[in-house]
Amino acid sequence: MQYRDMGRTGFRISALGFGAMRLPKRKDGDGLDEDLSIAMLHRAFELGVNYVDTAYMYCDGESERVVGRALKGWRDRVCLSTKSPIWSLKDRDDFRVKLDEQLRKLDTDRVDFYHFHGVSENKWQEKVLAYGLLDEMERARDEGLVRHLSFSFHDKPHVMKMIVDTGVFSSVLCQYNVIDRANEEMIAYAREKGLGVVVMGPVGGGRLGAPADFIESGLPGERSTPETALRFVLANPDVSCALSGMSAMDQVEMNAAIASDPDPLSPRETKAIRDLSESRRRLAELYCTGCGYCMPCPHGVNIPVCFESMIHHRIYGMTSSAVSRYGSIGNEWTKGKRADACVGCGECEKKCPQNIPIRAQLKEVAAALGPKIAD
Repeated sequence: MQYRDMGRTGFRISALGFGAMRLPKRKDGDGLDEDLSIAMLHRAFELGVNYVDTAYMYCDGESERVVGRALKGWRDRVCLSTKSPIWSLKDRDDFRVKLDEQLRKLDTDRVDFYHFHGVSENKWQEKVLAYGLLDEMERARDEGLVRHLSFSFHDKPHVMKMIVDTGVFSSVLCQYNVIDRANEEMIAYAREKGLGVVVMGPVGGGRLGAPADFIESGLPGERSTPETALRFVLANPDVSCALSGMSAMDQVEMNAAIASDPDPLSPRETKAIRDLSESRRRLAELYCTGCGYCMPCPHGVNIPVCFESMIHHRIYGMTSSAVSRYGSIGNEWTKGKRADACVGCGECEKKCPQNIPIRAQLKEVAAALGPKIAD
């Protein structure tokens, strides 16, 4: 296993981190398969993984408890990361209530890296600053309940810079992968400022788990798409650790082997992937830049996700993940309606700064992805 500095914290952490968001479920679907989950975590520890990341909400609230069980006998050798569910906090006191609950579930006296979970500019203003949560986080650190202050991030890069520049955080957790390099410059900036950088979604949240034509045709060889995707993230010297949300033992073995390679990609391979990624990004922007100015649709169509799905299909050749993403529109996590709900009113096109023919492209989305959906 390769190890890297976690910023200026003094920790040396494994290049691969165990993301405990997708622990395996029981065959009957009723809760987690705790025995297999713990066996997987123990195997990862045996292979050198020393960073495990969980959160209050993961696995219907069960992840922290199972991680706590797995850490018995390993606690002093493994860095523990979890997150404060800031969206659910109603006032300042709730921060400590939730932290105390998490420490009980984890059955530990401390969290090594405690994050504000899912920070955006709005949550930063309306939760962190409005409730004085920085003071609460620092008080928890002073009491020894938290060793390092961290934040996980979901917003535009300039917002990450604003939070990094507060100077109070030791690490950041953000998305970065071969099809989403938006945070690449800020990852380098955070490292320059002394923060550890942990990456979520190195395989695109599973989207790169299946073959992607743009990778396998542009970089032919024996490596699979998910292996190439993980290697791409690990080849970035500004990344301290790549989290993998593993749900099967073979994933633990494969990912640990990749993270044990001192040279994840050759310079030629890295350049080839960057060139492929950049060319596909420019093509993708012909469909949509993701600015969201077209929203809200008066008829409820989730235009950005419709176009994101089409980009995965047409530009990246990731049709299976495109169909899955498109099919998720309308569930509790992805609000709105699919492309076939468009009535052609044209309100979206009046607001689009790129002058994209949205109505025509929504028809393409419905034709390409809609028939494959089994509701």
